[in-house]
Amino acid sequence: MRKISAKDIQECVRRLAQKANFSLRADVQRAILAAFRKEKSSRGRKILSELLENARAARNDSLALCQDTGLPVVFLEIGPDVDLRGVDVAAAVQKGAAQGYREGFLRTSIVEDPLRRGRPKFGPCVLHTAFVRRKGLKVTILPKGFGCENKTQLRMLPPTAQKDCVEDVIVSVVKDAGPDACPPYIIGVGIGGTSDYACQLAKEALLRPIHKRSRLKHVAEMERSLINRLNRLGLGPMGLGGSTTVLGVNILTYPTHIAGLPICVNISCHVLRSASDVL
Repeated sequence: MRKISAKDIQECVRRLAQKANFSLRADVQRAILAAFRKEKSSRGRKILSELLENARAARNDSLALCQDTGLPVVFLEIGPDVDLRGVDVAAAVQKGAAQGYREGFLRTSIVEDPLRRGRPKFGPCVLHTAFVRRKGLKVTILPKGFGCENKTQLRMLPPTAQKDCVEDVIVSVVKDAGPDACPPYIIGVGIGGTSDYACQLAKEALLRPIHKRSRLKHVAEMERSLINRLNRLGLGPMGLGGSTTVLGVNILTYPTHIAGLPICVNISCHVLRSASDVL
């Protein structure tokens, strides 16, 4: 068994909070570059080139990729060899996120009471834990900006809904978002489980590299179909027209009840930020 301390977790989260906010994920950067080379709209190409320049400046100067530094969502994947006895894991995560944001001069965005609002703070973040077969403790942070988070939609379809109906729902959610969430988008989709778990799956789907298709053939086909359909909408970079409305579509599925078909669509703006490490 490997003993992992609260200090180890706190330091890891602190470091990842800054890395995610300062350095655009490599897969997203490659996708923007590829889109720039294929984009037919001159305005769209200009915007995509500016997104790449923004990412370069943020990385080189340790600046936030976006002024909305998001609500940090932390995923912990705990392996069978990890010893966390006596460790207040949740407190360590919260302290690490707050420290990372404070030291990185990242914007305070979290209000403690969702109804009374009040002065924003550095936390708390949202924490998800899972027990896995892999060794070690994997820590992932996803700072989710709320311009795009606000466009999340959950739909409870009848179990008889066919593939075309599912695709139509996803396309309609992106249409409803329009230019408001800063396209080009990365679309995370969760299908199955319960209503709450479909929403978690949709967010977890954003963690998968956007050039990798699902291992399930029929799901991978749906991802490719949706990418083509969504890019034909003509929304384009920042909603100003063009052939690049989405950079990727990632779908995760889970077994569900015979009486239902939950679908959640979680949209990310072009600044899809996440960072991971294994302790």
